[in-house]
Amino acid sequence: MLRLPMTRSVVLVAVASLAAGCGGEAPPGSPGRSASYDALTALFAEWRAFHRPPLADGVPDYSARAMEAQYRELRRYQERLAAIDASAWPIAQQVDYHLVRAEMNGLEFDHRVLRPWARNPAFYVQVFSSQSDTPAHEGPHTYGAIELWTYRFPLDSAAAARLRAELATVPKLLQQARTNLDEDPRDLWLAGIRAVADQASDLRALATRVAGTSPELDRDIQRAIEATDGFRAWLEAEAPSRTGRSGVGIDNYDWYLANVHLVPYTWRDLVTIMQRELARAHAALRLEEHRNRHLPPLVPVASAAEHSRRFNAAVTEYMAFLRDRQIVSIRDYMDQALRERLGQFSPAEPREFFSEVDYRAPVIMRTHGYHWFDLARMAREPHASPIRRGALLYNIFDTRAEGLATGMEEMMMHAGLLDSRPRARELIWVLLAQRAARALGDLYMHANQFTMDQAIKFAVEWTPRGWLRPDGSTVWGEQHLYLQQPSYGTSYISGKIQIEQLMAVRARQLGDDFSIKRFMDELNATGVIPVSLIRWELTGQDDEIKALLAAQR
Repeated sequence: MLRLPMTRSVVLVAVASLAAGCGGEAPPGSPGRSASYDALTALFAEWRAFHRPPLADGVPDYSARAMEAQYRELRRYQERLAAIDASAWPIAQQVDYHLVRAEMNGLEFDHRVLRPWARNPAFYVQVFSSQSDTPAHEGPHTYGAIELWTYRFPLDSAAAARLRAELATVPKLLQQARTNLDEDPRDLWLAGIRAVADQASDLRALATRVAGTSPELDRDIQRAIEATDGFRAWLEAEAPSRTGRSGVGIDNYDWYLANVHLVPYTWRDLVTIMQRELARAHAALRLEEHRNRHLPPLVPVASAAEHSRRFNAAVTEYMAFLRDRQIVSIRDYMDQALRERLGQFSPAEPREFFSEVDYRAPVIMRTHGYHWFDLARMAREPHASPIRRGALLYNIFDTRAEGLATGMEEMMMHAGLLDSRPRARELIWVLLAQRAARALGDLYMHANQFTMDQAIKFAVEWTPRGWLRPDGSTVWGEQHLYLQQPSYGTSYISGKIQIEQLMAVRARQLGDDFSIKRFMDELNATGVIPVSLIRWELTGQDDEIKALLAAQR
């Protein structure tokens, strides 16, 4: 059983949750209990408004004073949640209760442990040039992000005015950050310098793109660039004095898994799982290579015309496979969701890791593109529950979003997608090895057994074919994300395994009535939420959630 550090507020919510989520009576002396699901949804709306930081001069306020006030008020929200009695509700509504509980625990963990506003310079990166393929940005970031990908260029006057207002917050926020960042985790600090430099590059690209739109916009972009460059220089000057550890430690990692991401594994469980998957991937790759040793190697895409032809053909092939093999119910928006994300050909070599895979067998990464199905479904077919309609806070969605996208690669191979191209099967194992190696980096960094440099070196050494370059942006960006967001690096594989386990349980429950299409449709219908809660909702089995709750006591 997990042994986790506790706070008074978590104990209160945990005890109430055992009664609310899994049957039983409220403990004697507990607050008055409400049995209304409407009370939960109303609290959820208030909670989301409260979660946003206060604004000071139009800029989110992450000062020590503001954060201390938020932490004090958080306890009241947790107590209000504990006062809601969900024990008689349908399972789907009880699941919603635990989603709200997990989000509140996420903010508690931010205040007790992560403290990104005080520890993590990359928290203050505001400018994002591309859309995440998950329901929200991976990792922590400030309220009021500037999403350049949402703008249509050339900008009209209204859009230019909106962008100017957003850019005006950059210098103010970065000035505030110099006061707020008063802790000394070395790896987060050094990696944050790279992230801030990337923001400066994005702003310079924006300046070129909109040059001449208006003198005012040009001026505001230049001010944001100067502020970002100045912040980077300050970080570099401060770096020698920042010598502390960046990982959260094993006990805190376990608490986060159980209370926020609702993952039924401990840090030690995940080390064992990832070591096993890493070995399995390498062994399977060698067997595939042996079987295919007389076949010609896969030839990468070599031109823009070939890129367009092969990538579009991959979407056509994959959509036909899903439909004809009855893998999942097809929606009109799914084809478009994949075609809009095909990218453009780049002749630059060496390529980043995923491009090495994509350029050799474009259909493989279309399976991982299940992410885009998820986002399109959320927009076109919003969930009936307001709690599941949008993105969950703290990347609580990761085991489902990343686990299913990663799982589809191997599952579709087993379902026959790559039968006509045996050498492409090798790439599935290359992908799995890379995911397992970087996940171990996540685990060892947070245990403070690896520095970020060591995690990068480990991932590079254990990724086959030399495609994960130590000087590439992929490995740096991934390990930095996982250091900022505990357990995210493990979610690709832990989520995949949970989904496979869920499939096994549903197949036993349904017998002859089971089908892959029914399973996938059920999975989609629950929304992008932790797999442990999906399991409870689909199977009626509450053993995982009970174990997670019991671990808090």
